[in-house]
Amino acid sequence: MAYTVPELGFAHDALEPHIDKATMEIHHGKHHAAYVAKLNGALEGVDVGDKSIEALLSDLSVVPGDKKQAVINNGGGHANHSLFWRILAPGGANEPSGDVLDGINAACGSVDAFKEAFEAAGMTQFGSGWAWLVVDGGKLAVAKTANQDSPIMDGKCPILGCDVWEHAYYLNYQNRRPDYLKAFWSVVNWDVVAANLAASK
Repeated sequence: MAYTVPELGFAHDALEPHIDKATMEIHHGKHHAAYVAKLNGALEGVDVGDKSIEALLSDLSVVPGDKKQAVINNGGGHANHSLFWRILAPGGANEPSGDVLDGINAACGSVDAFKEAFEAAGMTQFGSGWAWLVVDGGKLAVAKTANQDSPIMDGKCPILGCDVWEHAYYLNYQNRRPDYLKAFWSVVNWDVVAANLAASK
C-alpha cells in the first residue's frame, strides 16, 4: 500500500503565535511529504499488505534487511508527524483530565511536574528527536527518542509527542528550544491525547 500525508485539521497560520505559518507550511508540506515519499520508495516491491504505519513499525519482520533502516527513518517520520498534527489545535483544548490526568499524576505527581519532565526530555535530547508521553506497560511515562525513531518500536504507545528537530521551531525560535517547548502547551489538544490513551487500551 502507498502511505499518504494526512491533511491538517486547521489552517497553516492557525497556531500562531506559538507555531508560525511558514514553519507549518514547510514542516507539513515539505518535511512530512518527503518522509512519505521516501517510505513509499523504500517499500516498492515489498508486500506489507494493508498494515498501518504503526503496525508496520511494531513488526518490521516483513521488511527486507537492506530496507529496514530506511523504513525506520521515514516510516518513523511519517508516524511521528501524523500523531503530532493530530494532537495540535488552535488555542489547545482543555487540560489533562480523566484517565490522562490520573496517569500523569501517578507517573509524575502533578501536571506541573509532568510538564517539567517532558520539557526536560525535549531539552536533553541531543540533536534531533522527540519528547513523548507514552503508555508503557499500562502506565504513562515520559520518554524521548532520537531522530525519527518511534516509541512503537520499543513496544510503547505514544499518545503525545513534541518534535524537537530544528525544522519544527527554528524559523520562529532560533536556538531557543526551551521557549518552543513551553509554547507547545498552548496548542495541545488534550481531548485527542485522551482519545489516544483510550485507543491504546
